[in-house]
Amino acid sequence: MEHIISKFISTAEIGEMKPFGNGHINDTYVVSDREGTPRWILQRVNHLVFPRIEVLQRNVAIVSDTMRERLEAEGDPEAERKYLYFYPNLEEPEKNYYHDGENYWRVCRFIPESMSMSELTPKAARYAGAAFGQFEEILSVIPEGRLGETIENFHSMPFRLQQLRDAIAQDAAGRVAEVQDILAEIDRRADSMLLQEKLYAEGKLPKRTIHCDTKVDNVLFDKSGAVLCVVDWDTVMPGFILSDVGDFIRTGVNFAPEDEADLSKIGVNMEIYKAFVEGYLSTAGKFLTPTERSLIAYGGRLMTYMQTVRFLVDYLNGDTYFKIHSPKHNLQRTRAQLRYLECLEEKAAEMEALLQ
Repeated sequence: MEHIISKFISTAEIGEMKPFGNGHINDTYVVSDREGTPRWILQRVNHLVFPRIEVLQRNVAIVSDTMRERLEAEGDPEAERKYLYFYPNLEEPEKNYYHDGENYWRVCRFIPESMSMSELTPKAARYAGAAFGQFEEILSVIPEGRLGETIENFHSMPFRLQQLRDAIAQDAAGRVAEVQDILAEIDRRADSMLLQEKLYAEGKLPKRTIHCDTKVDNVLFDKSGAVLCVVDWDTVMPGFILSDVGDFIRTGVNFAPEDEADLSKIGVNMEIYKAFVEGYLSTAGKFLTPTERSLIAYGGRLMTYMQTVRFLVDYLNGDTYFKIHSPKHNLQRTRAQLRYLECLEEKAAEMEALLQ
């Protein structure tokens, strides 16, 4: 480990190193200096989830430079605590990662006196909405085509529906017969869930630089509770803002977890939704088009529908992608997401009225 971090930092500076955080994809360590002060984050990037390492690391460098330029231009005295900085490889300065022959590693500056919130209160939802909106607003200056997709077709609805068609045709686990009711519900909504691609093709919906993982625990706060910065940039890539607002609505506005077995517990928390949208529009409202603004509530339905499809595809394929804790776990997730989609549809008029 010392050999690996020495590719970025002089070994004379390095003190203790220990595991850090609770992420499920990358392996993360906090590294202290000789005085015991946490200074760096060392990560082994999961190249099975993120096979396009060069694209990913080029993206985060562009995002980092864009954030720094904006914060410095505004004269923010705490600029260094409000964006992620990835160290160059000392032996190959044009790279901000190191490949040891098997794994990919990177080092990021540690942000001191920061914390994340896991409990989603209306206050936290408002802060998270404002943070993600500001993140998108700052990065809106990045021209389309400069960033690449770190995971190809990650939030592409046509791609996800094609995956479903392939899974049905192959029926690898012999499970298609038992999910005919779900397939009928998915098929009934399919055309309406291709709206963003249709609007993009017509020039009515722009692609932006988006985060793609808008959870409240991806926002860092200072000790006073003020927002410092948005973290976890691995999925930052070109896309539609419906992905960011929609995934927060999917995960944060549901009263129940995404795999809730008791479907009666699933519902739309309008207080959290209202707080998130207020926070988001307070910052993102500076650059959103009227079309984007009008589709925020639809984004929640879109991303919930997409996740329903993704869970079902994995169930039909024999549970090869998502980790499961029981043989029917992906089916349980599918039914829970479908029920939440129905709840969002029932609340659609009220959610869209709030946007006005």
